[in-house]
Amino acid sequence: MRFGTDGIRGVANVELTADLALRLGRAAARVLGDGPAVVGGDTRRSTPMIEAALVAGLASEGVEVHRLGVTPTPAVAFHAARLGGFGAVVSASHNPFHDNGIKVFGRGGSKLSDDVEAAIAAGLDDLPAPDGPVGAVVDRTGFDDAYVEHVVGVLEGRRLGGLPVVIDAANGAASRLAEEVIGRADAEPHVIAASPDGTNINDRCGATHPEALAAEVVRTGAAAGLALDGDADRLIAVDETGRVVDGDHVMAICALDLHAQGRLRHDTVVVTVMTNLGFRLAMRAAGIELVETAVGDRYVLEALRAGGYSIGGEQSGHVVFPDHATTGDGLLTGLVLLDVLRRSGRPLSELAAAAMTSLPQVLVNVRVRERPADVDALLADEIGVAAARLGADGRVLVRSSGTEPLVRVMVEAPTRELATSVADGLAAAVVARLG
Repeated sequence: MRFGTDGIRGVANVELTADLALRLGRAAARVLGDGPAVVGGDTRRSTPMIEAALVAGLASEGVEVHRLGVTPTPAVAFHAARLGGFGAVVSASHNPFHDNGIKVFGRGGSKLSDDVEAAIAAGLDDLPAPDGPVGAVVDRTGFDDAYVEHVVGVLEGRRLGGLPVVIDAANGAASRLAEEVIGRADAEPHVIAASPDGTNINDRCGATHPEALAAEVVRTGAAAGLALDGDADRLIAVDETGRVVDGDHVMAICALDLHAQGRLRHDTVVVTVMTNLGFRLAMRAAGIELVETAVGDRYVLEALRAGGYSIGGEQSGHVVFPDHATTGDGLLTGLVLLDVLRRSGRPLSELAAAAMTSLPQVLVNVRVRERPADVDALLADEIGVAAARLGADGRVLVRSSGTEPLVRVMVEAPTRELATSVADGLAAAVVARLG
């Protein structure tokens, strides 16, 4: 198994086994050093098994391990930075419960570079027997307060004034903390999907299934809804009418607010190739530049660090504020959004509509036998015909998934009918070429 865009991921106990987790822990220790290491995970049934093996691998190489138990991915990154160590999270993010994964953070809580990941992957096989002292393993469940204070600190002392908010915790890693974070910011939280049983993580809930959240927002008359994913590093919002406010809209609202305050460094936002054309047009109209990266929050983070920018993210809801966090943080992003909402005095539906207008975007995932190394070159003729058909009013993107045997076809166009027609044609070409 190799690293994808967000660590390694696969079916638990089939592709991602305890043996692999043990070896990964040992290999990571040999590349990243003797710690300390911070380890946490989500609520999947397989997480304790994989976490135990990972921790054993780290400790067998002499690493001092701080175990956080069930905790959000950004909390692990925060504590790794606070302790000056590295970190690891056992989670498959938004995937169903039978999958699991391992993400590794470098020292300071930053995502690993390709070179470091390659070095760890190369060390997975033929590991020599451990020959040094065993590292200590310490449970650190008392670390919650520091993380909660850190997240609420993004408000810089402002309060949310009793704003009624519904939070969907996806039966995942933030199930225990979501109400405390939002409540401590002086909002009125109502939390759903916060009763994990090992198998219900992301099950018809969370950032990939915001339908129940939308219904609850309308039912309760809340000002907004916040949907997290299984490891709580992404956010999808819902406005007061029950309409979804995706990552592009969240980024647009926050970027325009920073711009208006003169706090958007270099008047630039970092986005991925998947960011909607409507976002690009809205930022251009506001005089805001874009830096574009490949899909994956790690690439967004690299560009943010390299350029010293204030905000970047993905349509999927990974939004990063590098002044406050080293990775995406759904709860932190939610507070930033609620703060803009509170200060503006406008409903979220109006804020989202004023920030940008999404062009119809159709995404088709085509399962293939093997991910092609250069799908653009393989389908150059078909992509050229599709782009010509759309002209300047649309956009085509065909790429291989970083984690699954899929080719993703994305088409934007003035109408959904045209976008669907072009996407279906390209998907058929992928099937014809790759099976």
